[in-house]
Amino acid sequence: MSLMSHIIQRQMKLSEPLTRKVVVDRDLRVPMRDGVELLADRWTPKGGAEGLPTALVRCPYGRSGFFGAIMARPLAERGYQVLIQSVRGGFGSGGVMDPMLQEREDGLDTLDWVIEQPWFGDSMVLVGISYLGYVQWAVADSLPPQVKAMIPVVTESALTSEFMRADGRSLELPLEWGALVATQERPFAMFRRNAQTKKTAAALRVLPLQDMDVAATGERSQYIQDVLAHDADDPHWDGIDHRHRVAGTLAPVSSIGGWYDVFLPGQLRDFAILQDAGKPARLTVGPWTHVDLTIPGAAEAVDFGLAYARGEEPAERAPVRLFVMGEDAWRDFESWPPKGYEPQRLHLQSDGGLSVSTPDDSDPDRYHYDPADPTPAAGGISISHGGRVDNGAVEARSDVLTYTTTVLDEDVEVVGEVSAEIWFRSSLAYADVFVRLCDVDEEGRSHNVCDGLIGLTGADELTCATVRLWPTAYLFKRGHRIRVQVSSGAFPRYARNPGTGEPLATATTLLAADQTVHHDPEHPSALILPVRAVPAT
Repeated sequence: MSLMSHIIQRQMKLSEPLTRKVVVDRDLRVPMRDGVELLADRWTPKGGAEGLPTALVRCPYGRSGFFGAIMARPLAERGYQVLIQSVRGGFGSGGVMDPMLQEREDGLDTLDWVIEQPWFGDSMVLVGISYLGYVQWAVADSLPPQVKAMIPVVTESALTSEFMRADGRSLELPLEWGALVATQERPFAMFRRNAQTKKTAAALRVLPLQDMDVAATGERSQYIQDVLAHDADDPHWDGIDHRHRVAGTLAPVSSIGGWYDVFLPGQLRDFAILQDAGKPARLTVGPWTHVDLTIPGAAEAVDFGLAYARGEEPAERAPVRLFVMGEDAWRDFESWPPKGYEPQRLHLQSDGGLSVSTPDDSDPDRYHYDPADPTPAAGGISISHGGRVDNGAVEARSDVLTYTTTVLDEDVEVVGEVSAEIWFRSSLAYADVFVRLCDVDEEGRSHNVCDGLIGLTGADELTCATVRLWPTAYLFKRGHRIRVQVSSGAFPRYARNPGTGEPLATATTLLAADQTVHHDPEHPSALILPVRAVPAT
């Protein structure tokens, strides 16, 4: 396993370990209050670990193989004993998995059990990415004093609320995740991964959507059915939202996010709540997607978590550290959103321009949207193929409008919340408005920065669609241009709007629509950027 240790160190950009020899005590039984037992593995440095700080990792993806290697081994090699536990209903743990709705009680019971173990010292740190970070928020306001720090990575306290918005339903993420959970324990699942990925991708086009789980996995998924049937505001999901616990968090928090991560808006909201409540917290956001192995979660568990676990203070740094894309440099700030950035409106113009000038009287721009040939997502927020990509192909489509500034004569730095106000009308009452911010370089190549979508009801009446894009930190360099795309979809990231108003799960009819975007003095469509102009040097 020494080779695996070296590979992980290189891939995750970790410091040298204290040891590469670890041992694993498998299948420890952790009792829950209802009699169900959850299984856990304890990873420790060979030669003794009693009294070392404990890193607790609660995981729905198994305890050995890939997840054990990347979550437990690096920490066990660098000063922790690590308890990695399978959540209810998976990989030998008892009970039935009801995603996210079970983690409060099971998490609290696990904390109580760990503290009572003879090998436990006097300190614990909660560590994990995505779902493994969400489970930390589920218990954050009821932590025992032995928990000295939390390190939630690419996650948030109301984990799936963003992609279940009634006015912007995601499709790709819930199906991919639901299919993963449904198939990950099947025989030879790892060797069938490529085939499963193809089946899942094909299932995204199935209608009605209530049949896509069977198309992807061969069986019904209650989770996928629930996502289709209940939007984020439905009482069905009341138990998954732990936003109300954030202000009462009882341990210092180091939160790590990515500019191209699906959970970024909620993660930034959680950090702002911690700051407003005066809680010890820091934030790091890099140029990462959700599954980027270079996200420094393990390194932060060592640098930040171990310091607190040993009764020390971590190395001093600014509360907020952001990777400013475009400049490709790390910058420190005192808060999120940072001060010194004022909203600037860039108005859509009749000639495809984008400028601070109020638009002249002009006819609206038009495009035809057909959900049977949906506007594709190109990079951006996706687990499997997200990030920054060339947008030339999607911008060449007839169902995408683009508006672009003249060549910038100075750098323009954008850091904070991005939004757009698009005066829009459709030939149908039901339509979506998708807006994407792009950077166009000297060669004319357009790369996506951030984006967002809103679904409209009553779209056949002229209305101002307010679209909240993903937050960002980006430097548009002198000589580049700022571009905004306007379209009516980003498939398969978002579910196709069929234009009929039918329920998402059962809709089968797809209606094409003629869309208009207005830009005149009475209807000043605009992109709104938090801007600080940086004089060119």
